[in-house]
Amino acid sequence: MRRATLATMLFLIPKTLSFHVGSVRSFLRAGAAHAKVRHSTVRMSSSKPSGKSKLIFLGTPEVAAHSLSTLLEASAAPDASWEVAAVVTQPAQMMGRGSKRVLTPSPVAALAQSAGVQVFAPEKAKDDAFLSALEEIEPCLCITAAYGQWLPKRFLAVPRCGTLNIHPSLLPRWRGASPIQRSLEAGDEEIGVSVLWTVAKMDAGPVAAQSRRRLSGDEKAPMLLEEMFAEGTNLLLDLLPSVLAGDCTPATSVVQDEANVVAADKITVAEAQVCFRTDSATTVHHRVRGFAGWPGVWTYFQTGDGEEERVKLITTRIAEASDLPSDFAGGSALAVVGKGRLLVPCADGSVLEILELQAPGKKPMAAKAFINGLRGKSVRWIPRE
Repeated sequence: MRRATLATMLFLIPKTLSFHVGSVRSFLRAGAAHAKVRHSTVRMSSSKPSGKSKLIFLGTPEVAAHSLSTLLEASAAPDASWEVAAVVTQPAQMMGRGSKRVLTPSPVAALAQSAGVQVFAPEKAKDDAFLSALEEIEPCLCITAAYGQWLPKRFLAVPRCGTLNIHPSLLPRWRGASPIQRSLEAGDEEIGVSVLWTVAKMDAGPVAAQSRRRLSGDEKAPMLLEEMFAEGTNLLLDLLPSVLAGDCTPATSVVQDEANVVAADKITVAEAQVCFRTDSATTVHHRVRGFAGWPGVWTYFQTGDGEEERVKLITTRIAEASDLPSDFAGGSALAVVGKGRLLVPCADGSVLEILELQAPGKKPMAAKAFINGLRGKSVRWIPRE
């Protein structure tokens, strides 16, 4: 194998080695400390040829690690004709707080290392040393699942059969970084996952397989992301025999209709604040579902004559106007009704019920617990400036 400088690769772990988490962290810290030494190198050992088709997996977060785990399990079957020869992921990040912050591999890297699979973590996927190393592996197919980097043309030319991507949306609807989140925010009644061929344009390649799922209206993004990546991985496993045989190709797949493209832009923290004066109950409810996990949805509450507090909305539902008490005066007060119900009249006359919320410095709590903690004090939401 060629040498790869630590200045261009954060770590490169041979397939023949398996590290405990503590060893990985020590190795990563040492690599970071010497990253500026341009002539420092890591030599990779090679393993004996297995005779199986070589696949390379690219992914970073926990949902991608689940997909990798499924692939590794399938590759261990006695009749498997392919193997995961290497994994590509984002560089390790500093995690934790204060003195406990440590350089931590991504979930995909941690799983691959524990399985003894060779790991690449280039700062950029266009890194020459990284691409040269991939070319030496000579993979038949690359698979991406929430990797998080743009892939250059040189990368796309490496695998003989091409690159397949697991994307959690019903393409061409919701191309981009946040497909499930934007789908929920928009109130879509149906979501899905697509397995598509990767091309130079983001999420624009032909679709090899697709699966659909109806929504009840209460599902949240974290659960659906996990579910859709799991389903997408199963779709991919079904495709593998025909892909490796050359029967499933971009030419035999479904070309996306560009007229139906909808962008799934990256979510920003600024979008997380809601205001009941301008937002409807439907808007807030769907945003709570879509932004669950990160960044969450929040607003300002004031209890009694106290200070304003930034409160996170965890779980909501759309209520009926008739749920409000007959003597409700309106304005910016939240109505507390009966057995621990927290209702908010919204901009268009609709009503939102807050089922679960989180006050600063506290764990998420049910509306009833929040109301009990008020001890009879009034509670108001503060309009957004």
